[in-house]
Amino acid sequence: MAPLETTPTIRARMSRQRSRDTDIEMALRRSLHAAGLRYRVHRRPLKGVRREADILFGPARVAVFVDGCFWHGCPEHSTWPRNNADFWREKIEKNRARDRDTDSRLAEAGWASVRVWEHEAAAAAAERISVLVRDRRRPA
Repeated sequence: MAPLETTPTIRARMSRQRSRDTDIEMALRRSLHAAGLRYRVHRRPLKGVRREADILFGPARVAVFVDGCFWHGCPEHSTWPRNNADFWREKIEKNRARDRDTDSRLAEAGWASVRVWEHEAAAAAAERISVLVRDRRRPA
């Protein structure tokens, strides 16, 4: 990856970007909890794989990832920065590739992977997740 050339102002702003407990993540967790679901937060679904789910339903084998529109290249809201364009394009494309690889690894191990975009309504995402978790908890 090319070295990142940036200004102190941009560096300071980017360092304040939260990766955990974001507003959408907290709203989603509140909605899931209100729906009667219990979960683990920021856990690795698979041993030996350094990928952490934002919300994890162990018995149902459902891993939820809350993806930021910028960092994960949302098809609806993603923008490509003009400064350091090559660096950012490469970084975001690597994030997308890692997301696909994570989903694939989880599927191979019998897990369901749910991706929630930061722009989604928490209540709607919680409903989608609730249905999946309850379906997967039912005995076969």
